[in-house]
Amino acid sequence: MEIDDYIVASDSQLVELASEGDQQAFEYLFTRYREALTRLFEQRLGDKATADDLLQETFIKVYLHLGDYSRNYTFGQWIYTIARNTLVDYLRRRSNDLSIDERFRAPQATTPSPEESVIINQSRNHFYSAINELSAEYREIIEMRFLEEYSYEEIAEKLGCPINTVKTRIRRAKAAVCKMILEQE
Repeated sequence: MEIDDYIVASDSQLVELASEGDQQAFEYLFTRYREALTRLFEQRLGDKATADDLLQETFIKVYLHLGDYSRNYTFGQWIYTIARNTLVDYLRRRSNDLSIDERFRAPQATTPSPEESVIINQSRNHFYSAINELSAEYREIIEMRFLEEYSYEEIAEKLGCPINTVKTRIRRAKAAVCKMILEQE
């Protein structure tokens, strides 16, 4: 396969190639999901070094279990499940290493303060209001990308259009949403 073919290949095509031993296909899967998974780990842990370690551990598991991947789920759902389980396993291991004092220390509040809740709700309302004002084409693509969390490849496949078209529409839709939100404020 040529490099361009890997770039535009769907996740399922890359999984199939990688499970047949194509290392470059696996590298492209890694590249597609690396940033999102790193962000997931960093948000939960606040530690870049540990996030990088968990990213590597996740992709080792993915590589070892590619043959177990079921097409009943999107590859994105499958890899996020592995990443979440890797994080849970890490947190369990870490809690076993804590001293008794650290184990029984009161956890930090995980819920927002009343003021933060008001700001979050206002922002959410502005966002949904702006989405509702978009054209049907832009609304659909924003919902698929940011609410349903489809990858660019999955969106292109579902809409039957080239990935560059999807990227352009998303960029334009985001700009329109930002403009509408700024006008509301």
